[in-house]
Amino acid sequence: MGTSEAAVEAGVLIDAVAKHYVGKPEAVKLTAAALIARGHLLIEDVPGIGKTLLGVALARAFGVSFRRVQFTNDLLPSDILGVSIYDAAGGRFDFKPGPIFSHVLLADEINRSTPKTQSALLEAMSEGQVSIDGKTYALPDPFLVIATQNPVEYQGTFPLPEAQLDRFLLRVRLGYPSHEDELRILRERDRPPSPQAMAPALTREQVLALQARVDAVRVDEALLDYAVRLAEASRALPGVRLGLSPRGALALARAARAWAVVEGRDHCLPDDFKTVAMPVVAHRLLLDTSLFGVARISEAEAVVAQLLGRVRAP
Repeated sequence: MGTSEAAVEAGVLIDAVAKHYVGKPEAVKLTAAALIARGHLLIEDVPGIGKTLLGVALARAFGVSFRRVQFTNDLLPSDILGVSIYDAAGGRFDFKPGPIFSHVLLADEINRSTPKTQSALLEAMSEGQVSIDGKTYALPDPFLVIATQNPVEYQGTFPLPEAQLDRFLLRVRLGYPSHEDELRILRERDRPPSPQAMAPALTREQVLALQARVDAVRVDEALLDYAVRLAEASRALPGVRLGLSPRGALALARAARAWAVVEGRDHCLPDDFKTVAMPVVAHRLLLDTSLFGVARISEAEAVVAQLLGRVRAP
């Protein structure tokens, strides 16, 4: 796949999602970047602004298996991974796969489940496989987890631990729509487009080819050095208890490559790293202040902005 062809197909994917999610074009581009970077996506913002809609639209845009799980405090790991059931006639245990065995898993309100259930996703998100009863099962390719959570609802929630947050390549905040976009939403209230009925814009094979294209994007040594300097600076800032890890720096470079593909290039620019820095880095920082909620998000994003201002790009 050439650069121009990749740019066209990435644009087709983005346009398909944008037809169902009004406004916030950069957020839509970031969701597409998460997919083609083989990452996972956390959509975090206040209720009622279309987090689930954005996730469903992305999943439907390339016509693969899709499952949605509403996370609650009584959800068990087996409800996601599956369970072995004894077959008395055959004298053996048969494995019944859970909803995680799909190309796209939408984990709705993931912070409403217990830490035990949240941790059931760790191996799947890291390695594309799950281990159950001593056996390892491969997940479909591509495999994408899209999780949503509301950062202002604390009652009955379990904030994601740092290790779980680190498995998400990007965290996207949507924000409220503009006046014009919200007016459009109200005008179309009686005839909203349904993402469940949308025809796929790309095939699975085309998405896999886009992912391979990300691998081929050239990154200058000076840009890799820039990512390392950002990580080192994050660990030395006052008020930051845990800075960007080496895995976080790898995520930054990976996301920058995907953004370059979205922008129609076969090489990275400094602006690619700057564009993805906020959604890649902010949720990976542990501050000395509040551990969860809107205050933490705002403060972490302020730290990332400070980093980008302090560390000189090549």
